[in-house]
Amino acid sequence: MPMYQPSNRREADMKLDSQVLDLETAVKDGILGGGCGIISTGFASQKLDLKIMIEELESIDVPPVFICPISLEPMQDPVTLCTGQTYERSNILKWFSLGRYTCPTTMQELWDDSVTPNKTLQQLIFSWFSQKYLAMKKRSEDVQGRVKEILENLKKVKGQARVQALKELRQVVRAHGTAKKTVVENGGVGLISSLLGPFTTHVVGSEVIGVLVNLNLDSNSKFDLLQPAKISLMVDILNEGSIETKINCTRLIRMLMEGNDFASENVASLSLLVGLLRLVKDKKHQNGVLPGLSLLKVICSHESVRNSFVNVGAVPQLVELMPELNNECLELVLHLLELLSNIPEGRLALKDCPNTIPNVVKLLMKTSENCMQFALSILWTICKFAPEECASLALDAGLAAKLLLVIQSGCNPVLKQRSAELLKLCSLNYTTTIFISKCNLTRTSCFQEL
Repeated sequence: MPMYQPSNRREADMKLDSQVLDLETAVKDGILGGGCGIISTGFASQKLDLKIMIEELESIDVPPVFICPISLEPMQDPVTLCTGQTYERSNILKWFSLGRYTCPTTMQELWDDSVTPNKTLQQLIFSWFSQKYLAMKKRSEDVQGRVKEILENLKKVKGQARVQALKELRQVVRAHGTAKKTVVENGGVGLISSLLGPFTTHVVGSEVIGVLVNLNLDSNSKFDLLQPAKISLMVDILNEGSIETKINCTRLIRMLMEGNDFASENVASLSLLVGLLRLVKDKKHQNGVLPGLSLLKVICSHESVRNSFVNVGAVPQLVELMPELNNECLELVLHLLELLSNIPEGRLALKDCPNTIPNVVKLLMKTSENCMQFALSILWTICKFAPEECASLALDAGLAAKLLLVIQSGCNPVLKQRSAELLKLCSLNYTTTIFISKCNLTRTSCFQEL
């Protein structure tokens, strides 16, 4: 269960945190709860299980005094040694079972191997986790109640009131896991999806998409959202919205396409492809590059879409992006270019782009093996497509020296083999002497690899 962060902390919580290391003061001031495990709350008196509370509050910062030095986990049954150090009972007994009769923290030899239950610390641990756990439960119930109110409200309101309700719902589901679950369990997905249509304003549509992208959508919900009118609206909003809205649209469309082999052909309009290219080229908002490229990879996995992608000028735009990208985004771009190189229009576009060969050659031995694999595949395809023109350009860009480095390195044998084949392909149109001269290589190194 996720831990929710309140907007302001209660005075009791602050008092407990500020004094948690002082056990005597904690007892004296009444911060400790009853040792029987019964906590009285505004809801009802209930018996709480410390183990369950610890598991459900795993993401919370726990005071160091509650942590067992051996396991680094919160203690449930703390015991103290003769050295004054405290440990979880099961952990210290296991330590002893291994023949270690020392204090794990101080490494002092123990003059007494008996353990003394630390009831004061145990009660403090229980009380602290109880307060946090019940506060979390209270916030969860408050969130669930508010989500239900918003959903009921959305059935009635229109105009600006609808926008405000959606905006609040978007903020709540993004912050709280229980809110997402509440929306789904109360029919919220269908209600919110119904607000998307041919007459939906972009303001409302942006908020709807911002909510949906944070939810777990089942197959029926995805099928409903893949209706042409709704996809068309998402694409329009992607092209015209704010950067946050564009990213949300991109993520939602990708969610809808996952596991659906027919979605790419139905969704991939020219307008979508152009919008995604604009998103990945936006230098002011680099946070849109990765989601944009990720969706393009999914779309272009279907061969029928690739020709359209080439026709909107994708190849030169992607090639120009390469020098500025991190390794994760670069791998996606190279994957896309390799997919496009498998169709005639893509090969021609790669050959005609003046920066394809120089930019791809520069990557060899400077990026991950996955990137190099894509780069070698692209170079192989275009050099085989137009050997006289492309082989010469590749050699002028320093390809031969890079290929020899790959061959002599400790990288994947498949990459070495592809490099040797590419080096041989580039040499076919030259005599040995001219090839060696053109590559600025020694005769020995070339003969060894050819």
